Amino acid sequence: MSELVARTGRHQQRYEDGYRLIAGCIPFKYRDSGGNGDDTSERIVEVLMINSASGPGLLFPKGGWENDETVEQAAIREAIEEAGVRGDLLQSLGEYKFKSKTLQDESSPEGLCKATMFALLVKEELNSWPEQNVRERRWLTIPEAIECCRHNWMREALEKGFSKWYANSLITTREEDD
Repeated sequence: MSELVARTGRHQQRYEDGYRLIAGCIPFKYRDSGGNGDDTSERIVEVLMINSASGPGLLFPKGGWENDETVEQAAIREAIEEAGVRGDLLQSLGEYKFKSKTLQDESSPEGLCKATMFALLVKEELNSWPEQNVRERRWLTIPEAIECCRHNWMREALEKGFSKWYANSLITTREEDD
């Protein structure tokens, strides 16, 4: 049983111009490709996805951004609650608008949402977390994650936000090494 407890309810939710504000992240880690043992092994990026509680497909941890926290704190909280991971929030990957088919309320009657997504370098996988009874974790390569991603907006965050940021960070790292 997890000592952590997931937040529930919408009484502290943030809204802006008819949009429910969402915070989330793309948790990732590096895995060595297991090269030939001659220092030519390459680091492979894997992203962590979780199953959806409401249907098929995988998604990234995300949820409502509440009044008593920053968007960064909300993204970190969601990673812990839904995926059971902790780490370093490295970079905003942008904002993504979408329409929720299931979560409509008086502040957003059309179910409009605006999600701010971040890259989260995973440092710790918890053995126990609030939603472990309804969530399964899966580490995937980026191409695998693109295939399995349930929502178009999350696929866009992965392809355009995360992949672009990651490619730029590799270029910067190589330039610093030269």
